[in-house]
Amino acid sequence: MNRWLTIAVVVIVLDQLSKAAINSYFAYGESMAVTSFFNLVLAHNSGAAFSFLSDAGGMQRWLFSAIAIIASVWIVWLLRKHQSKKLFSFALAFILGGALGNLIDRIAYGYVVDFLDFYWGGYHFAAFNLADSAITCGAALLIWDSFKGKEHEAAAR
Repeated sequence: MNRWLTIAVVVIVLDQLSKAAINSYFAYGESMAVTSFFNLVLAHNSGAAFSFLSDAGGMQRWLFSAIAIIASVWIVWLLRKHQSKKLFSFALAFILGGALGNLIDRIAYGYVVDFLDFYWGGYHFAAFNLADSAITCGAALLIWDSFKGKEHEAAAR
């Protein structure tokens, strides 16, 4: 169990350090081109993914905080129950770290700090952060793990 929680803590620390660095070097809305398809930018997201409910008048801060807390408690329960399932637990640890990294921002600031801005031509993907990346990677690993389980079941038949 400790190794999974350690992974979650590493995700939280890297997420918070990267956000602190961006906050110290950039003013809100400022950006810096890094490549022909990637900028660093200081953005604030008071909503969820893709700024969902960002204009809901402030209630979303507490709604998304409550969801993150409930999800985190559930994930810890799942980690305890399934700690021997390595890929599953690794994925959950990434999701837990990402959820708590963004929860820290919501509680401290009322918004999540985003700074990774990828684009193609004039189309910009929604800015995101390391916590969002960990959640996405964790979700992809959960999907992969679910398919691996079906392969083992089919091979056992």
